[in-house]
Amino acid sequence: MPPGQQTVYLHRESKGRGGKGVTLLKGLILSEADLTALAKTVKQASGSGGTLKEGVIEIQGDQREKIAETLKKLGYKVKLAGG
Repeated sequence: MPPGQQTVYLHRESKGRGGKGVTLLKGLILSEADLTALAKTVKQASGSGGTLKEGVIEIQGDQREKIAETLKKLGYKVKLAGG
């Protein structure tokens, strides 16, 4: 699906991470290669590390505002959720 037809949900979560918060990007319908490329772009834009697990991009820290701006520039619809 093209970016304009997708809504990305940005969650903040700290369960099971020793109190350290992470930002989760959920709701993306992309191929594995496209998810990897998007994860790299988001990590660079936020200046944080992260990973890709089971179709969900995890970025270290509460970076929702920076990530939302980056995704909007790429054409995605963004919703902030959780916390």
